[in-house]
Amino acid sequence: MTNQTTPPVKAIILSAGQGRRLLPLTENTPKCLLPVAGKPVLAWQIDALLAAGVEEITIITGFQVALIEELLQQRYAHHPKIKILFNPFYEVADNLASCWIARTEMDSDFLILNGDTVIETALLDKVLNSQSAPITLSVDFKNSYDADDMKVQLNADGWVQQVSKIVPPHEVNAESIGLIYFRGNGVSLFRQAVEEALRHPAELKSWYLSIIDRLAKKHWVNSCPINGFRWCEIDFIEDLARAGIVFDESAS
Repeated sequence: MTNQTTPPVKAIILSAGQGRRLLPLTENTPKCLLPVAGKPVLAWQIDALLAAGVEEITIITGFQVALIEELLQQRYAHHPKIKILFNPFYEVADNLASCWIARTEMDSDFLILNGDTVIETALLDKVLNSQSAPITLSVDFKNSYDADDMKVQLNADGWVQQVSKIVPPHEVNAESIGLIYFRGNGVSLFRQAVEEALRHPAELKSWYLSIIDRLAKKHWVNSCPINGFRWCEIDFIEDLARAGIVFDESAS
């Protein structure tokens, strides 16, 4: 279980996109509702958050929002702190705009979780009990990183130096898994940076991790290694099959 002295934390799940790289599976179904081992990705996320003691959950939706509303009504009607915020710009903007839609929720310690990252509760517990820092980026390690990985450079003390898909190979130490914890002044630092960025129209096409990269340059972003815990990012159809094996109920 999470540390009982930790104040309640809220979570923001970024699930506005369609997930076109998973077509035809996402022709009429948002990526976050695709099944992994018989349960929608979003349900895996919500169940893990609830089990870790995070009950205030805001889901940023866009494509086929009615289907997500239906899932919440079916599975989580008794959890009044789970709600939806609709992002009407999901077709023309990237996930920085979803963070802008959610900025009013960023008023106390919170987690951001990418809508395509399936995680287990034990991983969340590790992050929630990580060494205190304004911003904590969850990272994992592997022998080599491909073009689609969100690559991370760490210093010797584990603080993030840069995070981007285009970090030079010789500078990459880790990858971001799509889960970030904001604490203390990290909350306002991020919220203000999001508001400032979207004053510039070009930033509509930005990922929110471009903000994390900027804040890392000011030594505000630490890392939390989660190697050994179960997680999967769902980008391609083969990822769904792999996630189904990793998160098979018999292994839970």
